[in-house]
Amino acid sequence: MATLDEVGLGDHVCWRMGPAATFADARAYLADGALYGDKVVVIGSLGTAGIERDGSPSTSVVLDLPDVLDMDMMLAAVRREVHTATREGFRSVRVLTERMPPTAASGAEELLAGELKLDEFASESGAMVVCAFRPSRWDRTTLDGVACMHPHEVGTRAARPSFRMFSTGADRWSVDGVVDFEGAAAFNAAVRAAVRNSSMVKLGFNDLELIDAAGMQALVEAARHLPGRRIVVEGANETVLLCWELAGYAAADLPVVMAT
Repeated sequence: MATLDEVGLGDHVCWRMGPAATFADARAYLADGALYGDKVVVIGSLGTAGIERDGSPSTSVVLDLPDVLDMDMMLAAVRREVHTATREGFRSVRVLTERMPPTAASGAEELLAGELKLDEFASESGAMVVCAFRPSRWDRTTLDGVACMHPHEVGTRAARPSFRMFSTGADRWSVDGVVDFEGAAAFNAAVRAAVRNSSMVKLGFNDLELIDAAGMQALVEAARHLPGRRIVVEGANETVLLCWELAGYAAADLPVVMAT
């Protein structure tokens, strides 16, 4: 996306803020709520950071949550706003939240799991969700991994993530781009996060161009991370299927199945 003006129903957007960017830059995105009949939900203290509100709780809500890293708490709060907005006759909700880095290294996987839940929520509910990131506050590797969990991105970025993984339905995820050595760790963490929430997930490889040896190993290790998990890969192209077979995975007793 070139700007936040392009955000549409069901979109989950990673907004990498430039050094001079402020949350006032999202004013048009929020103001479009009145134009299209959407309820505005701002999470955290962003409402005092240059974003003008109309003061009416029926059209604009600021949620000041006690723990900004608790994704379950945030999702529960936003779901309540969606239900309320539906009863009040709004088309959808427009969410703006600043995402904060984990306080411990062990929190990186929890962060990715949360972003997958948020993406699934947006896809299912039709809500528009913009996650704002200040790169100066983030470790670059962690931020690049988190960006892969967003179907859309806007703002300052070094290079497009080599792959993206996003929701296409309950326990179904689409993977596009290239999963190679550079993205293998992020891919492993993303798949591990997905299988945490379900004993069986489906990965759509229809738009995946290539997955190398490191990527395939990352997939297998993610499936083995928790007992009783199963991953079904659908839509893999001939190159991916051939690489999988040549690596010996097709004949092995693995919790990963390449559907043909």
